[in-house]
Amino acid sequence: MAQEERDRANNPEPESKTKDMSYLGGASSKDAYLGMELPYLGEGDVRVGFSEYDKMSAARQRDAEARARKGQAAAAGTGVKPRPPPVFEKTEQPMSIVFVSSEVAPWSKTGGLADVCGALPRELVKRGHRVMVVSPYYQTGKKEDTLFQGAFDTCSNKMLECFGGLHEVGYMHQVKDGVDFVFVKHDSYERIGELYGDAEGGYGDNQFRFTLLSHAACEAPLVIDFGEGASANGFTGTYGDDVVFVANDWHAGLVPLLVASKYRPYGTYKNARTIAAIHNILHQGVEPHVTFGNLGVPGEWYSCLEYQFPEHMRAHELDLGLVVNILKGAIATSDRVLTVSEGYAREIITPLGGKGLEAMLETRVHRLDGVVNGIDMDEWNPSGDEHIEAPFDVSDLSGKMECKRALQREMGLEVRDDVPLLGFIGRLDWQKGPDLIRDSIADMMNEDVQVIMLGSGLEELEQFMQWAESAYHDKFRGWVGFSVPMAHRITAGCDILLMPSRFEPCGLNQLYAMRYGTLPIAHATGGLNDTVVRHNPYAEDDPDIAVAAAVARDKDPNDRHGIQAEMADLGPGTGWLFNEMNVGSFMYCVSNACKLYHENPRMWRAMQIQAMSQDLSWYHAALKWEKVFEWAKIDPPHCEPVQHEQHWN
Repeated sequence: MAQEERDRANNPEPESKTKDMSYLGGASSKDAYLGMELPYLGEGDVRVGFSEYDKMSAARQRDAEARARKGQAAAAGTGVKPRPPPVFEKTEQPMSIVFVSSEVAPWSKTGGLADVCGALPRELVKRGHRVMVVSPYYQTGKKEDTLFQGAFDTCSNKMLECFGGLHEVGYMHQVKDGVDFVFVKHDSYERIGELYGDAEGGYGDNQFRFTLLSHAACEAPLVIDFGEGASANGFTGTYGDDVVFVANDWHAGLVPLLVASKYRPYGTYKNARTIAAIHNILHQGVEPHVTFGNLGVPGEWYSCLEYQFPEHMRAHELDLGLVVNILKGAIATSDRVLTVSEGYAREIITPLGGKGLEAMLETRVHRLDGVVNGIDMDEWNPSGDEHIEAPFDVSDLSGKMECKRALQREMGLEVRDDVPLLGFIGRLDWQKGPDLIRDSIADMMNEDVQVIMLGSGLEELEQFMQWAESAYHDKFRGWVGFSVPMAHRITAGCDILLMPSRFEPCGLNQLYAMRYGTLPIAHATGGLNDTVVRHNPYAEDDPDIAVAAAVARDKDPNDRHGIQAEMADLGPGTGWLFNEMNVGSFMYCVSNACKLYHENPRMWRAMQIQAMSQDLSWYHAALKWEKVFEWAKIDPPHCEPVQHEQHWN
């Protein structure tokens, strides 16, 4: 009886405002007509508010009831202090490291490769290493061209032999954050347009352009004399031949092969080591086998590059499917192979993930490592981001709500705090999985959500975004194209980031999102599976537990002991992962996330705290890369000449 009295006191029966309504079929209470209230709207005027009783209103009512049961949503102030940045200690074994890449941020960029080669070298310099990055001196007619103006000519031009002749290249040098950025200057890199191709596909001379880059990179440590005051961190002279080369993707894939075939047999680079870094195995640098003679590689090394497509992939019955595969050559001749997440390292030795190179990678599995990327914590910093409406951090999330409201206003959506705002940022192509969002849109629009998509790519998916905005104008917005400021505003303003990638070597958007307290829903593949911690519905919503879980998970699993090992699994998680690329699996996560947002704001806040308390910087990644370099230096070269300079093990 006492409980019933308390229930009546907390939930008093509302006073009836309706009069006798027998003229509407005998109904005389607000419970008639499927439970719809008939509000009194003026003297003698009664109107049935059918439109007020749709799913959205019901969801709002459930949300209000949930807050009443659990108390008001967690306050903007969390009581959690932001973690201080890690402090680098100088290594006792400094190395000379040369990254070779077709792009490097901020000078040239099409994807995550540029971010890695722009950020990781800076972190290695903090450890005391001497680091050079070799990349083309692009002039594409874009604003990024002006960034190259800070580079000066080293006066170290070199004649390189490939493609049936000698080709002269120059080396431009610029120091930034202690890193020697060296840009290879040649006419083939100076053309209006994109880095790798145009609307009709890749440039026809890409094999030449990146063969030239690999040859130039092999010469750079030997010929560029960094005089007094020219090199970074007080180093002078050449890098010499005791270096570690990091050949990124197929564009730099000839570097390990050239070191093994043209330098090491003749006494140069005997102590050097080469790392083949795979950022996306889908792109392998494949050309007809008759082009082998253009690469400047000794003929007896042809088998390292030869690849034969299976019959179903050949053009016709007489086609033998023979090609030169530059990435295969890098895998076959490098001292170690490294990719950008442990999950991706496991995937690429399978037929599904290896894209035809799984057999070769299986033979190198004992020298195959995976290291998850970090992010630039200065560029992606919610407390100092110039692109967003208001600053915030893990100690005070009130600014994030301001960012959400500003984004809703900018995109013409209803400004509502009580609706989960979902975002997608990425290429509209098969890999990134926006077609799964397309296939799920009807189910998703039945949820009380708002959705914003930013990206460009396949025309059919661009048209889908335009159609969805028209069909669901009150809940969906699509931005065809790409905008860095808008990417920052979506990352800061959304509650959930959708990442339905079919495969993802590492992925950066989910890291950016968690840095901003935006929880990812992602396909459990590659780096996404490594970086997103599944929501634990049995966890406590204690902020201290969330922080402890984040700190524990920063440790390598092999280094977690005692309470740290236990705490790593006790946190609320940082997002949701779905295992199957289908509508049912995807929408299960979306529905669960929306339910949690509406019904348990304290748990939602705890997940944000765990996500934002992680160390997503390059600190841990740099230490792991450094360890791979040390392992490579300890082991003998993978391709070591024996007795005669043209033979190898």
